[in-house]
Amino acid sequence: MFETRIHGRGGQGVVTAAEMLSLAAFIEGRFAQAIPSFGSERTGAPVIAYCRIADFRLRTREPVSRPDALIIQDPTLRHVGGIFDGLPSGGYLLINSARPIEMLGIDAHLGHLHRSRVKALNAGQIARSHLGRPLPNTALLGGFAALTGQLALESVLEAIRQTFGGDVGEANVRAAAEAYRQVAAKSRDRRHA
Repeated sequence: MFETRIHGRGGQGVVTAAEMLSLAAFIEGRFAQAIPSFGSERTGAPVIAYCRIADFRLRTREPVSRPDALIIQDPTLRHVGGIFDGLPSGGYLLINSARPIEMLGIDAHLGHLHRSRVKALNAGQIARSHLGRPLPNTALLGGFAALTGQLALESVLEAIRQTFGGDVGEANVRAAAEAYRQVAAKSRDRRHA
């Protein structure tokens, strides 16, 4: 089982991102579940969503306390207490940020992580260039596919198309594909350095 925890703010599509990850897993013939968790339902309030992907039927429904992957959609949340809790040494971290990881002031939380599994991606800018708005969720899903290898890019793109459809869906597909290429290129560059 592969568990993902997504942190963001209301209006950034955190819950929709978890649902699209689950849909992408279903498209691949796997089992999955998306679980939202939020307090006050207002724009800008912190939101957490969880996604589990497995090759067997899932019975558990509780929140993900030890995520294999952590996606942070809003970089201002990086200093919120407990956001990095439970992330194991073999885990993945993908954060929406225009600044490189080394400049985010989160080194104390990264010491146990392998640097090839930690990426900053300017998903807000990618989204703005394709959607006209800095909604990072679909770009981060493309980055997630490249970083973790848990889902094929094609499955993620199909899940986005099924969720949005039409021109909006295709704009989100382009954002996810660009993010995938950027994260994959960063991973290749790091391996060859």
